[in-house]
Amino acid sequence: MPFKLDANGAIVTQDVNGQKLPVFVHADGKETAFDGDSTIATISRLNGEAKSHRERAEAAETGLKAFEGIADPAAARKALDVVKNLDDKKLVDAGEVEKVKAEAIKSVRAEYEPIVAKAKDLEGQLYGEKIGGAFARSKFIAEKVAVPVDMVQATFGGRFKVVDGKTVAVDVNGQQIFSRTRHGEPADFEEALEILVDTYPHKDRILKGSGASGGGAQGSNGQGAGGKKSITRAQFNAMPPEAQRAAAAEANKGTTVITD
Repeated sequence: MPFKLDANGAIVTQDVNGQKLPVFVHADGKETAFDGDSTIATISRLNGEAKSHRERAEAAETGLKAFEGIADPAAARKALDVVKNLDDKKLVDAGEVEKVKAEAIKSVRAEYEPIVAKAKDLEGQLYGEKIGGAFARSKFIAEKVAVPVDMVQATFGGRFKVVDGKTVAVDVNGQQIFSRTRHGEPADFEEALEILVDTYPHKDRILKGSGASGGGAQGSNGQGAGGKKSITRAQFNAMPPEAQRAAAAEANKGTTVITD
């Protein structure tokens, strides 16, 4: 593995939570501490999960063998329904049976659709709190990004989702983003955001440079008259499309001023 070596050819180590860990050099040149014990534990866990998935797949294949030779599942299901009606001595037209089923389904939907809608609303609130709150509290945005938080969220918010109550990030290809330091584990919000920004084609326009000269850099902490955010027309024109749309929306609400 490409570990970092000192002038004497010895592996360079880094102190992480009281442990001396070797420094690993990634293909892009970035250096991170390599926790071998954590990596081995993760590999063991993933092997166990793979075994579980394989056993479930084998069980599913065994169950499907019972249906070999059935070319038209829909026709087979319809035939079984007709036979069931005859077995139950319900000599009624199959169409009438379908009507009864449809009415029953309609009744259930009427009862549970409000519950489903409420659940979706609560899910949206959870997303807004976890994802929106994470953007608002981000140390990376506060220290490294030149454009306002809402513009950063407008650009990268779609890359984050809440799964089982946890924040998960995906890249432009929809693949989950994993930590560079905790190998095999998902990246937390701050690390995932930094990775997304680092691979963003227009990152030079949104990151702070020397003297905060990025495309969204603002004087006086970005505050205009009356406490409103203030950006110049030149800064607006230099922003990526997603950030421009967010800035325009803020301007329409009167919370941001675009000056000439």
